[in-house]
Amino acid sequence: MKPKLLFIVNIDWFFLSHRLPIAIEALNQGYEVHVATGISNKLEELRLHGFFVHQLPIGRGRTIFVNEVRAFWRILRVLIKIRPDVVHLVTIKPVLYGGIAARIASVPAVVAAISGLGFVFMAKGWRAAITRFLVSCLYRASLGKRNLKVICQNPDDRETLMEIAHLPLEKVVMIPGSGVDLTTYKVMPLPQGVPVVIMAARLLRDKGVNEFVAAAQMLAQRNVAVHFWLVGDPDPGNPAAITRDELSAWENEGAVTILGYRSDIPNLFSKANIVVLPSYYGEGLPRTLVEAAACGRAVVTTDHPGCRDAIESGRSGLLVPVRDPLALADAIQRLIDDPELCQSMGQAGRALAEREFSIVKIVDTHMKTYKELEEDK
Repeated sequence: MKPKLLFIVNIDWFFLSHRLPIAIEALNQGYEVHVATGISNKLEELRLHGFFVHQLPIGRGRTIFVNEVRAFWRILRVLIKIRPDVVHLVTIKPVLYGGIAARIASVPAVVAAISGLGFVFMAKGWRAAITRFLVSCLYRASLGKRNLKVICQNPDDRETLMEIAHLPLEKVVMIPGSGVDLTTYKVMPLPQGVPVVIMAARLLRDKGVNEFVAAAQMLAQRNVAVHFWLVGDPDPGNPAAITRDELSAWENEGAVTILGYRSDIPNLFSKANIVVLPSYYGEGLPRTLVEAAACGRAVVTTDHPGCRDAIESGRSGLLVPVRDPLALADAIQRLIDDPELCQSMGQAGRALAEREFSIVKIVDTHMKTYKELEEDK
């Protein structure tokens, strides 16, 4: 009998963009791979890879209590039905609910991937404090299984989780992001002419979209010759989503070119001089910064957990404070005014990607983690 590996993730496109190479390698190594997820329009793509797909609606963001209870029971039913040997929980709600459900269903081995702690641990005020307390209790319950590994992407998340969930160090595995295929993301010469600054992300306020636009407006007022490209789609399922009306207003103003969703990120980054992510979201290790490094592009990002861990500050990119569009504009202009610095930072970024972010290394670490858990069950 093939061992069963079950991924639980809240939405199909996130699984395909962040976990697909791991699942394919698991197939190659003899696992029967199941994916339980919310379905957008990726069902056939998932099945074509040879995965068993189970539709699992899980609300994202803040939803009412009844829906959260329903999400938990759906996860529990899937676990009881499939009886996986290993369950790999991805993103916050699958980790919180799936970890508890896995204990009830006596799943032999659990991997909980923490792709950033989200807005709960970033928000301020008494309501946020109460929410953090409740979520911390859930983490302790969900990560309390003996045969479990928690994957963290940056040291801040690791330390926070070890504290709130009372996790011993031996249960934590550090894996820097979801990896990048270095044969697909190649280094191309920096483009000539007017510099291009690009931001590619989900269009959420806490990803720093407003700060990116404000920096573009400031450099336009300074008469700096530069093009700003914003790549991504609105995410209506998220309470922090940028609206289409806002995007239209920015495009009509002319400081930023809105490119919408694009799948050709290597091609776009090859046409850019600088990659920017001014995020203050609860990041793990932002994929766009890993892709920028692989493409040999200098980065400007925030001094924020996850973001600062994706670069070597002062060597492969520049750090700026969160929610500070002026500092962001100044850092971008510094790189525009110093093309040699921009190029050397891009070269350092590629070296960092080869050393730390290769998809081969990331996948291999996941496979070893599965095997260790199977041996201990």
